[in-house]
Amino acid sequence: MSYVSGTVEPTSDCVLCGIAASTNDREQLVLLREDNVFAVLNLFPYNTAHTLIVPYEHNGDLTRLPAEVNAEMWQTAQRIVGAIDGEYHPEGFNIGMNLGRVAGAGIPDHLHVHVVPRWGGDTNFMPVTADTKVLPESLEQTWERLRGALEQ
Repeated sequence: MSYVSGTVEPTSDCVLCGIAASTNDREQLVLLREDNVFAVLNLFPYNTAHTLIVPYEHNGDLTRLPAEVNAEMWQTAQRIVGAIDGEYHPEGFNIGMNLGRVAGAGIPDHLHVHVVPRWGGDTNFMPVTADTKVLPESLEQTWERLRGALEQ
């Protein structure tokens, strides 16, 4: 919650560029690498399996995103939705981008698409009253399940 609320200071380096440059996908929770984009679990998830689809290119301007990167980003989002659906059977999804800090972008200078699985009643008293999100499994367990689903 402290990250989302802005009380944690961001580092001067782009965290998404750091993940893109890493070679340790398990440690960084990278689920999938394509030619122009990669998929990574969100370290501060709204729900289990909350995934980001991220272009390798550091760019915060959607109007400058090359067509082939845009196409691959959405194709990857489709693939991630399929994997999450097969493993977790959510009742719906929120999929989208926050462009600019005032629109809620935590990393406004590097485009990324959020894929958030949703279940009825997935907001409960913990986040509302205690600023705490309870997830039923660890990020590492989620990574194992989705990585396996994507390799099939």
